[in-house]
Amino acid sequence: MRSMTMTRPLVALGVALGITIGGVAAAGTAAAAPAAPAAASVRPADGALRVLAVQNFGLSSAQAKNVQNWLKQFWGYNGSIDGQLGTESWKAFQRNLRENWGYPGAIDGIPGTETVKALQRLLRDGGWGYSGAIDGIAGEGTRAAFKNFANGI
Repeated sequence: MRSMTMTRPLVALGVALGITIGGVAAAGTAAAAPAAPAAASVRPADGALRVLAVQNFGLSSAQAKNVQNWLKQFWGYNGSIDGQLGTESWKAFQRNLRENWGYPGAIDGIPGTETVKALQRLLRDGGWGYSGAIDGIAGEGTRAAFKNFANGI
């Protein structure tokens, strides 16, 4: 009899804890941050799956459209004017940066360190208000000058 009187409260306590923990776990998942949107991908004629990364470096969609229109007019961009500086936009930009601003890398559409360094030279020497180091980091100064560029072209 004595073990029965101890068992019931322990079972009741276990059930109560289980409900509480389950409720806390459910509440925790409900409050979790939403997953990042999946990147778009394409499969070109060569069969390789490629991710289309968008890097606007702080530009609004309207500013990015200005850049895309400029790239279309002067640098062979043939993508849509959608306000998203993706791989094809950056390939066109890299053609400009190679010809005019010392970009040494591949025309791959990836705005990495060397692309950003050449962009910083354009923004500094082209009079768009960049005065920072040519360091390949798209920080606050680079982003502000890139906005000036996008608004002024």
